[in-house]
Amino acid sequence: MENNSETPPSEPLQHLSISPESSSQMSLNERFEIIRSIGEECIQEDELKRLLANKPQPICYDGFEPSGRMHIAQGVMKAINVNKLTSAGCKVKIWIADWFAQLNNKMGGDLKKIQVIGEYLIEIWKAVGMNLEGGQVEFIWSSEEINARAHEYWPLVMDIARRNKLPRIVRCCQIMGRSDQDELSAAQIFYPCMQCADVFFLKADICQLGMDQRKVNVLAREYCDDIKRKNKPIILSHHMLPGLQEGQEKMSKSDPSSSIYMEDEEVLPCPGKGNDQ
Repeated sequence: MENNSETPPSEPLQHLSISPESSSQMSLNERFEIIRSIGEECIQEDELKRLLANKPQPICYDGFEPSGRMHIAQGVMKAINVNKLTSAGCKVKIWIADWFAQLNNKMGGDLKKIQVIGEYLIEIWKAVGMNLEGGQVEFIWSSEEINARAHEYWPLVMDIARRNKLPRIVRCCQIMGRSDQDELSAAQIFYPCMQCADVFFLKADICQLGMDQRKVNVLAREYCDDIKRKNKPIILSHHMLPGLQEGQEKMSKSDPSSSIYMEDEEVLPCPGKGNDQ
């Protein structure tokens, strides 16, 4: 994306998302097409259509671990997707997973540092043009909300854990940027059960996360089968932006050679090349 200093940063972002037309003026099919355009995969499309027909403002769940620098996949793409969802009438709850980042040993497990990064990332989304007007986007800190409603949250987490075997939970470790071959801490084993619980704790109708989070979202739908719940969360998994290195399926924020960061200069020297290239 070109950087024109005379153009407000939100203008190109609005152009890349959708027009600011009110969702009340859109047809059901128009709303469906906007929301569906976000996902590489949707489980299930017929459920999404039925949801939009029956609920004027569906709740969409997104979330992130505050951990280090923000690359464009997280910065620009998330803002575009959130703007699409709100324009189509969704309320977006963005779960700031500070406790989860601590469980995953981000920033050395220092919760204060994690929370400072969380505040910083929110400011980047504001600067890049995420539409936060009208109360359709809500940032929720996991540590605060879980503490405030512990009597709701922990029984749900325990029930999910009780109904699943350990190998099924370990297969979800991809959501933490880990593989099932990694040596995991007990805290990291607990992580997928908590993320699955988040979906129901936040009363989400739609899970809008990346393809790398697919397994735990499917776990949430399987949990609905276990408890005989008819209304399952719809999974809308967006495509992962590839890294800059050959064969990288996604950008890695921990690898500077893989990513373009939101605070990068407009022109940077190519690694391994002279500064004039």
